[in-house]
Formats: sequence, structure tokens, C-alpha cells
Amino acid sequence: MKHKEIIIRYEEYEDVESLLVEDSKLIDEANEAVKGSYAPYSEFHVGAALKLDNGMVIRGSNQENSAYPSGLCAERVALFHAKSTYPDASVIAIAVTCRTEHFVNLDPVAPCGSCRQVIAETEKRQSDRIRIIMTGDGAVTKIVDGIDNLLPMKFQEEKLKKINR
Repeated sequence: MKHKEIIIRYEEYEDVESLLVEDSKLIDEANEAVKGSYAPYSEFHVGAALKLDNGMVIRGSNQENSAYPSGLCAERVALFHAKSTYPDASVIAIAVTCRTEHFVNLDPVAPCGSCRQVIAETEKRQSDRIRIIMTGDGAVTKIVDGIDNLLPMKFQEEKLKKINR
């Protein structure tokens, strides 16, 4: 048996003034995206904003449905919209934030497992890491450089390749 270790690295900022200007602007865009959230069931409103290498900023918000699996997270709304609208553009960064009246966000909102997998696939398609900026109403801001810091043992398409025998 071997014991192995996975180490993740992230930056943590106590206040917005300490952030890079580009990161702060992307968080502002994510805060605007929250306004488009449709979350009548959970009342947990999430907004995401992507910065593309062509300079465009794409917003997304969570969209719930009474048949819960039919809804979609803010991150995937933004990522799928970006790829379908700007198929040749790469995602440089994504900011994610949330609002709710039911509790105080002591930690920033982080992408769910499905969103992490979509971010992983996006990084693979574009052969470049994505800066992931996570914040929330009243929370510190955490930033990771690349999905490996949030999903170190991700599923990869190589697992789907058939072996010729």
C-alpha cells in the first residue's frame, strides 16, 4: 500500500480592495448576474461571470425548475452560452457569487461537482487553465488557478477511449 497526498493551492482575500482590478470587475459582473437568477425553491441565488480571451464577459445565473434535475447552475449556464456564442474563444476566468436571505455565507460559494467537471472539460478543450474566483455576500474571496485545485481526481475523456484488440 502507498499513501499519497493531494495538495491544493488557493489565494484568500479578506476584502475587495485587495483583489486585482480585473478580478474585482468580474465579481461585479457576477453580482449583476445574480439578479437574473430564478430560484423560487431553494431561494439560493447564484451568479457567474466569465472573462473570455476576446474581451467579452458572459453572465449566467442559476435557473431552477420544479423537476429539480431540469434546472441548471449559473456556472454551466455561462460556460455553455460562451461556447455556443463564441466557439473559438477561451475562458480566462470565472467569478461565482451568491445571495440568500436564509443564512450568512461565511465561506464563498464554490462550483458544484457537475460544474467542476464542465470547467475541467473546458480547460481540456482550450488547453489552458481557468482562474476560478469564488465569493459570496459577506464572505472572503478565494481564488484558484485551474480546476485541478478544486477537482484533483477528475474524470477525463481518455477513460472513454476504446482499445483496439
